[in-house]
Amino acid sequence: MRIVIAEDSVLLREGLAMLLDAGGHKVVAAAGSGPDVLPALLEHRPDAAVLDVRLPPGFRDEGLRAAIEARRRLPGLPVLVLSQYVEQTYAAELLAGGAGGVGYLLKDRVGRVDEFLDALDRVAAGGTALDPEVVSQLMTSRHDPLQQLTPREREVLGLMAQGLDNATIAATLVITERSVSKHIGAVFAKLGLPPTDSGHRRVLAVLAYLNS
Repeated sequence: MRIVIAEDSVLLREGLAMLLDAGGHKVVAAAGSGPDVLPALLEHRPDAAVLDVRLPPGFRDEGLRAAIEARRRLPGLPVLVLSQYVEQTYAAELLAGGAGGVGYLLKDRVGRVDEFLDALDRVAAGGTALDPEVVSQLMTSRHDPLQQLTPREREVLGLMAQGLDNATIAATLVITERSVSKHIGAVFAKLGLPPTDSGHRRVLAVLAYLNS
């Protein structure tokens, strides 16, 4: 997989490049500031981009803005955004379009190499990968109609939003896949969302609802 990364910390940028290289990927460009990101993405048209939210010169939302603009010009460009903290406004803006191939992880998650690479693969395949803490804060920021969900249904919804399939949800919660399917059906019914067999579309539908 050809990847463009954007991170202002030289140490973390080099570490990401080495990690991705060890995972069998190729870093085709590495940007250290906001103005460098979009040109690199447009020039290389990578299979995926891994971008920090805050980059020089303003350290506000340069990476996110570049990601949004790049996806406008290169529809479907998979983007995995990294952040030091959960920033709900940024997460919601990235997900607001309801398109696939997006991820939002806290930087601590990068240290868990297998989880990070798995998240990158899901995003590159057109799915979603949200940090559990991001999911938690997005869910708690909405009180109605999520308050209609039972504790178990909220657990299932949170795991769905992370991009997990039914089998993994079942294993995580130590319940049967049939039970997972029933909980998902109940979640869709209570949220007014049509059920679908497409994993990506169902997750994106839930995320779109949470951020509407």
